[in-house]
Amino acid sequence: MPFAHPARTRSGRTARHRLAAVAAATLLPALLAACAGDASADAPSTTAATAALPTEVPAGTTLVVGDPTTQKAVEIAGDDLDSDLGFTIEWANLSGGPQTTEAFRAGALDVGAVADIPPIHAEWTGLDVKIVSAVYREDWQENPIYEFGVAPGVDGVESLEDFAGHRIAYSPGQAQGVIVLRALQEAGLAQDDVTLVELPSNGDVYTTALAAGEVDIAPIGGVQIARYLEKYEADGAHTVRHGLRDDPSHLYAPTAVIDDPAKAAALRAYVRLWAQAKLWVHDHPEEWKAGYYVADQGLSPADADYLVERAGTPDVPADWSEAIARHQETIELLAQATGNDVLDAADLWDQRFAPVVAEAVAAYREKGTS
Repeated sequence: MPFAHPARTRSGRTARHRLAAVAAATLLPALLAACAGDASADAPSTTAATAALPTEVPAGTTLVVGDPTTQKAVEIAGDDLDSDLGFTIEWANLSGGPQTTEAFRAGALDVGAVADIPPIHAEWTGLDVKIVSAVYREDWQENPIYEFGVAPGVDGVESLEDFAGHRIAYSPGQAQGVIVLRALQEAGLAQDDVTLVELPSNGDVYTTALAAGEVDIAPIGGVQIARYLEKYEADGAHTVRHGLRDDPSHLYAPTAVIDDPAKAAALRAYVRLWAQAKLWVHDHPEEWKAGYYVADQGLSPADADYLVERAGTPDVPADWSEAIARHQETIELLAQATGNDVLDAADLWDQRFAPVVAEAVAAYREKGTS
């Protein structure tokens, strides 16, 4: 199974209490050879799902984290966030479901940041995982992550119902693929009513396919929306808003990691930092634009403004009941489309972490008002 070697950095407190990256490392070939195996087959299963989460992190514990956005948030925030967790975070430059799940299988990653689809597909492919935190957008209707780009020269597509008879870019197993299925469901259309064209959703693949006439419609997100319209609106390109929720952002981890008491305690601490980092980013848009979008991602100030203005307000729920119910609907939609068995969404969520998130949010807000 192919695997892109992620660059990693170890992090810890400096004298000024800032998280500092110090070295890059590559994954061991032996880990890669284990790609088809269980993520941590030999890990002790001592943290039962009903037991209280461990809170003491033994000396020498390392948590390998695939969450580049939070890594940058912690670095930029500095002393605004308490990132002295008492153990080593080893950051892996990994994002997206396929890379993250593959790294889990290789035993090379402990926790990753994804949308709501990768945990489902991990279970369907035999990898036992749990969601340990989630963030959404309070104003998701006004600030969707994706819009449907319509190719130049494709007339009459102004609503989801108008998708009938058209070629739609589709990436199974990723958020962009599921928003296509949700849109069809909302419009009362079957998959046979359209032509789904399987394409990877990374980079500018979808906007390029639209411009080249390879597809008629494609879900595009972030700054790709603005760039697509800037280049092709004069030729007749436009976008259609879907009006559906597309805002889940999750942390998930192999169950074998959570069953290791040392890793579970470290993960508990990281979930707390993760939740607070989400709130910090929203509360410090200028620092985030300059430090992340411009300095780290190489975007223009205009692109940075565009993304921050459309990021919405984070909703970090302490009660996961509604989130699990929505996740169940997604599972059933995907199961119908793929022929897989329907999973019980509640089994994918380790709800022992919900109080950790709630406490983290309360502590952050209290600190901000003190």
